[in-house]
Amino acid sequence: MNALFTSAVAGLTAAGAYALLGVCAVFTYRLVAVVNFTGAAIGTAGTFSMIGFIALGLPLWPAVAAGVAVGTLAGAAIGFVMTRWFSEASATTKAAVTAALLVGIVAMGLRFTGGQHPQEFPTLFPGSAFRLAGVEVTIASVLTIVLAVAFTMLADLFLNRTNIGLHLRALSARPMAAELLGVRVALLSQLVWAVTGAFTTFALMIIAPQRSPDFMSLSLLVVPALAAALVGAFRSFRLALAGGLMIGLIEGLTSAFGSLSQYRSIVPFLVVLAVLLWSQRGARWDEAR
Repeated sequence: MNALFTSAVAGLTAAGAYALLGVCAVFTYRLVAVVNFTGAAIGTAGTFSMIGFIALGLPLWPAVAAGVAVGTLAGAAIGFVMTRWFSEASATTKAAVTAALLVGIVAMGLRFTGGQHPQEFPTLFPGSAFRLAGVEVTIASVLTIVLAVAFTMLADLFLNRTNIGLHLRALSARPMAAELLGVRVALLSQLVWAVTGAFTTFALMIIAPQRSPDFMSLSLLVVPALAAALVGAFRSFRLALAGGLMIGLIEGLTSAFGSLSQYRSIVPFLVVLAVLLWSQRGARWDEAR
């Protein structure tokens, strides 16, 4: 039993990162109506940029700030592409474009980072925050969960309590009408992409030392992120938060079973399958009747 608890605690850092990435995916979808496949790749670009700045002699935290800036600019650049050329496209087309951009970003990332050659990532927040039932809970675990919860609360308040949030909701629902009413559609859209780029970059910087340290592996964290967003039906920040935490904890628990630990990467796919089957339960019940 203690081994299961230890394994679950070990999954907390990933759980917090998945939750934050999932909430960012919901944030992007609700505000610009795009299922964003590039979220983790944008964050990965910023994370590897941090490594590059450190190699150039920049101290750790200035390199972190510079890496986050790169992730922010990369997010804004993707937002520019989507706003400039695909603002009136269908949701399916937008999703396909971000999937194509993901492939392009990964290809360039592998080219500039030495393929799948592993990199050494610094641990930004080493050490233990506290002990829980005799198990060390790391500072990184606590921070990722705090960031995920904070972003969830801020996103909810921002959308429902501010004028800019109301404008962004109008942008998602009726972009052309919003522009005719004077809403600065292009600027606000790029702002959404930039903000999510910054948050995903910082989240991946925290989790990178615990993952396979290559560009492709980190970019594919979009899978658990979208699985978490799907738990929230791409509408609910809180359900996406819960979904991300659940996926991370389940992944952690699998490491307690030697024969299952090598299959932990399929957990997000199982969650996606379960959510899709659950969402179709009404139709199947009607057919059965």
